[in-house]
Amino acid sequence: MLPQLGEILSGKDRKIVFAGIGNVLKKDDGVGVYISSRIRERENLKALTVEVSIENYIGKINSLNPDILILIDCVDMNCPPGTSRLMRIDEIRDFTFNTHNISLKRITEFFTAEVFILGIQPLNVDFGEKISYLVATEANKIIEQINKEEVSHGS
Repeated sequence: MLPQLGEILSGKDRKIVFAGIGNVLKKDDGVGVYISSRIRERENLKALTVEVSIENYIGKINSLNPDILILIDCVDMNCPPGTSRLMRIDEIRDFTFNTHNISLKRITEFFTAEVFILGIQPLNVDFGEKISYLVATEANKIIEQINKEEVSHGS
């Protein structure tokens, strides 16, 4: 579980948008899409699946007017596969993102919301559609944590 994610989700009066980033044809690189497509939306929480073209969603994300934007992506953090971290944008300069047309640090300049990266360490980003067991296991824990908050606050 990610304690900081729990803190963010517990803020009832904040609007949160999750954006799932990644290439679903490159195994673990599709983990952001895997997660975003399984988030249960509610009044203060929205999920978008942007795949590899987040720049095409700048207007859509800004029109939702979120207080917090969380970009979910596969990130090489030199950690064991399946490790996840919630990072502020200024923490990501040392990490590698696999498939983007524009750097995530640069893209955040287009948003007024506070931006976080929810990074998941991949095992394999070769061509293929199946996410590795370790990455899928962590992704399912994250999905459960996000969707569980709905129950505790009753929407």
